[in-house]
Amino acid sequence: MRGKLLWFNEAKGFGFIRTEEDERLYVHRSGFEPGQAPVGRCAEKLVTFERETADVEGGYHAVGVSIVEDAPSGGRARLRRQR
Repeated sequence: MRGKLLWFNEAKGFGFIRTEEDERLYVHRSGFEPGQAPVGRCAEKLVTFERETADVEGGYHAVGVSIVEDAPSGGRARLRRQR
């Protein structure tokens, strides 16, 4: 599945993902692939993941989460010269 990180709190170790189907999923630090846990600002980062049934709450949470690298933008836009 694909989606976007809504937010992730590094200190508390959890956050939420908005799926392409507009579902909000809980994600724990342990749900990220090794080396993929977000650091710093991460809202709106694209992610891939699997949806798994939560043991306790009976809902769903995200596992196997990886951050999708942004496509290169080609740098900054150029300013148009005024004539």
